[in-house]
Amino acid sequence: MPTLNTEPNLGASDEFYDELIATHRGLTDAQSALVNARLILLLANHIGDSEVLRAAMAAAREDVASHPDGSAT
Repeated sequence: MPTLNTEPNLGASDEFYDELIATHRGLTDAQSALVNARLILLLANHIGDSEVLRAAMAAAREDVASHPDGSAT
């Protein structure tokens, strides 16, 4: 059964970040939020493991609720 990998695992991370930013360039905030939502659903479908996805959602939410200004890292 797969588990969520939270260790650095992304090759060419700087290039990925640049591409992610470029994906949002020129979009309104609403369009950018829609792209993020669609990207999440596409990647969730690709992962396809509900247990891993639940772990990822919990990890993403961790400490966010205690920082209402969005300053959590």
